[in-house]
Amino acid sequence: MVTSSGTMLRELMQEAHLATLEQLPALIASHAARVGLHDVAVYAVDLQETVLRQITGRGDDAGGGGEQLNLDGTVPGRAYQRVTLMAEPAHQHGPRRWWAPVTDGVERIGVLRADTAEGDQETVREDLRDLASLVALLLLSKRSFSDSFARLVRTKSMNVAAELQWNLMPPSAFAGSDVTVGAMVEPAYEVGGDAFDYAVSGSTLHLSVFDAMGHDTTAGMTAGVAVAACRNARRQGASLTRTSQAVEDVLTAHFGTSRYVTGLLADLDLATGLLTWINRGHHLPLVVRDNRWTIELTCPPAAPMGTALGLPIVVRRDQLQPGDRLLLYTDGIIEARDAAGREFGRDRFVDFIVRHHSGHQTLHETLRRLMHAVVEHHAGRLDDDATVLLAEWHAGHQHRLTP
Repeated sequence: MVTSSGTMLRELMQEAHLATLEQLPALIASHAARVGLHDVAVYAVDLQETVLRQITGRGDDAGGGGEQLNLDGTVPGRAYQRVTLMAEPAHQHGPRRWWAPVTDGVERIGVLRADTAEGDQETVREDLRDLASLVALLLLSKRSFSDSFARLVRTKSMNVAAELQWNLMPPSAFAGSDVTVGAMVEPAYEVGGDAFDYAVSGSTLHLSVFDAMGHDTTAGMTAGVAVAACRNARRQGASLTRTSQAVEDVLTAHFGTSRYVTGLLADLDLATGLLTWINRGHHLPLVVRDNRWTIELTCPPAAPMGTALGLPIVVRRDQLQPGDRLLLYTDGIIEARDAAGREFGRDRFVDFIVRHHSGHQTLHETLRRLMHAVVEHHAGRLDDDATVLLAEWHAGHQHRLTP
């Protein structure tokens, strides 16, 4: 009896409820084989988005996992980067190998591999897309409490500050309510005082970027406290001004004035495009418009949070246009220097975003390539944290959120 894809997916979902991450590979492969998808394997992308690592079900061998594939120059890498189904040329009388991106919305988790016999290619494509979608949800439901997954997506040891930050910050990609959000942080395994945050509440997108003094575990704790205090105040309905003051109160209560954070806090009205924001001693945000013009928004800076200087906090309001891209970032992005001492710079930063995003790259692929370029500019190792948070407002064009 031939199993329908709908039945397969339903039974896989039901059986996976009590499965651990280690049990997923065999479970997925056995169910997929019932609809003609053979030799199925799942690969997760590493933290810096350079390689794809196979989830083996063996506790991932203390982090090694199974097969490792490069993102650049490979068919599975192209499937991941372009967020599209890719097929390898079939050998004579042999199966065709497929690679499907595994995504939750626009968050790219990895890829799915499957071999199929020649047949109805459109049916195969639909089955692969549906299976990859379910696999994404299964991985999301297991990864938060799986040390195996955490080890798998790391290619080197992580310091304590980075451990704290990565478990505190939201996913690096989101799309919904007419907006796409992407974020990247480096050095991924040694990040100290940088952090980003975003959340959607009704028709409002909350955005924030923090840069704590120092680059050590205490800096990570400072940034972590700032994010937590910001969320706590925001979820109690506090305004941007009161939220930043709440962050300052918590920091001074714990550290006196010996530790502080700069930051930008913003609310974007997703219905109208009105951006409301405050500047607590941070770099000014940028808007890329029509993929040509760059606008630096202006706001008199208040003091960094934790300094207790009592400077006035100015609330600015700027109107975004449909398609505008809002860039929040920390100094590590533009101040990365090459061997000759030349900074990466703001102009190069913006030009990179414009050129790559106009080349039909997704927002998140653009940020991946940007961060690799920043690290490469600094000879492969940053001296300071570098963070970028990008939000693109689509104003009623929901269909443009995903590739």
